Amino acid sequence: MALTRMTMDQIIASGGGRVDRAKLDATTEDDISRHMIEDGEDPDAEPRFVSPVSAREVRRKLNLTQEGFARLLGVPVATLRNWEQSRFSMDPAVRTLLTVIDREPEAVLRALRGSSRAA
Repeated sequence: MALTRMTMDQIIASGGGRVDRAKLDATTEDDISRHMIEDGEDPDAEPRFVSPVSAREVRRKLNLTQEGFARLLGVPVATLRNWEQSRFSMDPAVRTLLTVIDREPEAVLRALRGSSRAA
């Protein structure tokens, strides 16, 4: 499905994002399966839920303070605290980085801190 950028005036002129109940009610399970296939998904696959990585748990796993972990990531301590307290959601890139740190901490720490070996 293509995304289209619209101004607020365009959204209001097009119906304000109202749902076409008749069209929605006419959607069949076969339609949904076809749409999933078109989107590259397997309609018969079991749904997968991958729990998000917690910034706090990754930090504790590395035995770092908030200040040390924030410095390692290159973010303000306040930002890290907001992530840990779920005040703000993390950017997808941050979630990916935390997942990599969680799974391969030594490699990431070497990369972020700089290797002690000469190249």
